[in-house]
Amino acid sequence: MLESLKPQPQDKILQLIALYRDDPRADKIDLGVGVYKDATGLTPVMRAVKAAERQLWEIETTKTYTGLAGEPAFAAAMIAMILGEGFEGRAAAVATPGGTGAIRQALELIKLSAPGAKVWLSDPTWPNHPSIIKYLGMESAEYRYFDAATCGIDFAGLLEDLGRVSAGDVVLLHGCCHNPTGANLDMGQWAQVVDLLLARGAVPFVDLAYQGFGDGLQEDAAATRLIASSFPEVLIAASCSKNFGIYRERTGILIALADPTRKALVQGNLAFLNRQNYSFPPDHGARLVTMILADPALRADWQAELEEVRLNMLSLRQSLAHELRRATNSDRYDFVAHHRGMFSRLGLSEAQVMELRDRFGVYMVGDSRINIAGLNARTVPILAAAIAAVGG
Repeated sequence: MLESLKPQPQDKILQLIALYRDDPRADKIDLGVGVYKDATGLTPVMRAVKAAERQLWEIETTKTYTGLAGEPAFAAAMIAMILGEGFEGRAAAVATPGGTGAIRQALELIKLSAPGAKVWLSDPTWPNHPSIIKYLGMESAEYRYFDAATCGIDFAGLLEDLGRVSAGDVVLLHGCCHNPTGANLDMGQWAQVVDLLLARGAVPFVDLAYQGFGDGLQEDAAATRLIASSFPEVLIAASCSKNFGIYRERTGILIALADPTRKALVQGNLAFLNRQNYSFPPDHGARLVTMILADPALRADWQAELEEVRLNMLSLRQSLAHELRRATNSDRYDFVAHHRGMFSRLGLSEAQVMELRDRFGVYMVGDSRINIAGLNARTVPILAAAIAAVGG
């Protein structure tokens, strides 16, 4: 049986991690992997997470299974954090192994309920989106998003492409901090997208992996809240990896908004899908998140540290834009300061990306996406000088 297996394409980011690890140069710079790093290169455990873990160690009395959907308190806390109040009657939800698990379960739900639905993806998008869709045998299409010439949004192209969406199609939207580009719609543009998709009869599917990393915890939820209040049905896949720093705990949630009369039906189907894929979801990270969001002191400390993280990335963006302007004697990289989140796509060619790796030990994805959080005050001018040296 196993001899009939075929080699599968390797994940480009995982390949990049291996290449970086094997590079012996002491001054190499890793801008590929999508994790937050502080000025020392460490991905720290957040203070509130440590405090919650100490409390949990004292009070936890069992490691028995949680429910198929996870703990209701986790779902309630996450729904309130993402959507605010007033959605409890419409929101079915299940805990998932990370944001990726939430995306997979959402696609499984789409396939179960509307097997002929086409899923529309931004061009570009996170590579795992089309990978999972292809694996599931679902139909997909792209809508224009990023303008490579300006490193901004091709909004006219976006509207033109979404104008071809059919009723019942699903449109996957990045709720904030677009990955891989860092270019985000403003609220006026979001309102136009909402009006268009309502007119087309589409179902929005929001990937919210970076709430709190862009303009603030509440600000980053604004687009998702607008969508949730505008459409009868919405899918939201959210991750706690970045904003709580619990990457390895694999903590995520899938929220499905529906008519209140169908909430129980949707909840039952979500639990069914969990049972088919992994039965009971992991609980440790979800419990920590619940404790933090429910405790005023822990929540305040978490939000303060999250804001420190956000402001650090914003400062790095501003510094890099300044250094690139100085090194290249051009304003072509000023967009870096206006993008948000962990990532920006710099608009370099693949040949320039390879030259940066070979000559300077600077590792970034082939499309020139960089993780801003992989930089620090020492490496920002080094990167700017290297980009100038390869003709960027």
